[in-house]
Amino acid sequence: MVTESEPREITALIDHDVYSANGTFIGRVDDLKLDLDTEIVTGLALGKINRELFEEYVTEGQGVIVPYRWVRSVGDVVIVTDTIDRLKQANDRAEATE
Repeated sequence: MVTESEPREITALIDHDVYSANGTFIGRVDDLKLDLDTEIVTGLALGKINRELFEEYVTEGQGVIVPYRWVRSVGDVVIVTDTIDRLKQANDRAEATE
């Protein structure tokens, strides 16, 4: 869970690089997805994404939204769970068996 010693502006996340817990570059935060009723960040809208990870899911010029619940830490970079790495590994295994 993300913990911080003092509140920060949510816009401070913009332009942060996002990496998986295993060190794989995922993308760069372009925007945030918010639940306006609860005033909570629910996702990170990533642009400049790692095309190798998402080539089967998005077309050129599209980004992805990573659920905020996947965020593990925020500092100079944002670290998310390794869920995305596991997704890529599952796709690689599926392609190998075809």
